[in-house]
Amino acid sequence: MTYLQGIFAASITPLNDDFSPDLGAIPGYLDFLAERGCHGALLLGTTGEGPSFSFEQRVEICRAAVRVREKWPHFALLAGTSTPSLDETVNLTRFAFDIGMDGTVVLPPYYFRNSGDSGLLSWFLNVIQRSVPADGNFLAYNIPAVSGVPLSIELLSQLYEAEPRRFSGLKDSSGDLHYAKQLGEKFGKDLCVLTGNDRLLSSALNYHASGCITAMANLISPDLRSLWDAFKSDKSTDLIQTRIDGVREISELFQPFPALIKYLLHHFFEFPLWPVCPPLEDLPQDSADRVSTMINLA
Repeated sequence: MTYLQGIFAASITPLNDDFSPDLGAIPGYLDFLAERGCHGALLLGTTGEGPSFSFEQRVEICRAAVRVREKWPHFALLAGTSTPSLDETVNLTRFAFDIGMDGTVVLPPYYFRNSGDSGLLSWFLNVIQRSVPADGNFLAYNIPAVSGVPLSIELLSQLYEAEPRRFSGLKDSSGDLHYAKQLGEKFGKDLCVLTGNDRLLSSALNYHASGCITAMANLISPDLRSLWDAFKSDKSTDLIQTRIDGVREISELFQPFPALIKYLLHHFFEFPLWPVCPPLEDLPQDSADRVSTMINLA
């Protein structure tokens, strides 16, 4: 899984004014991420507004994304294939692997939030065994503040015991340093753990994480890549981490991230001002004015 290590952007999804995916813009946007040091990208995650799109739209987005390989053949691509429906998640996950995605990132079923670990284990195993090829990489997605369903260390242990090859790891967006430490102590480097919080990148790497998948990588991937390269060279990451923390701290004042990131991409990098899909709302003008003076990405 060496190609599932490093800096991954939780990519935004370019949209047209009618909220349909701007398919023509997707390969060029991924090219931008690759040029700025990203090892890969996650499509259709939280920042990519994945749950807002239909099955057919997700299929189109994934097909558009793989075109980035024409220029960047080793750019790793992950697809968010989560839905509350078992069969739909299976079909999306199978499709993602069929067109050449390197892995899928899957939330727990987020409607029945009181399900126990045994029910979650059955659901995840059904998805893996029905849709993931023998050489495929299935990553669970732990973001309890959004999904309402935390993934326990015990559940992850049971998944790994049952499917040690196809269950490759998880994206951990809990923001919990203690949980990151527990993951490192329990699994070492056996699981691919990609932190979803830029502030925890240095600490997570010290706890055997494989890298990160973050919203901020859309904007500050050069800094994140510099930190990754410094860590791999056994150099201090303190100054770079402090700089990253500053941008993250300001950005958290203007959540949710999709609208903020789309605005900053437009303001600093001259991308179109892509809308977000309802129920999300575009960044209000007063917030846009404020954040433009607080963050400098030029």
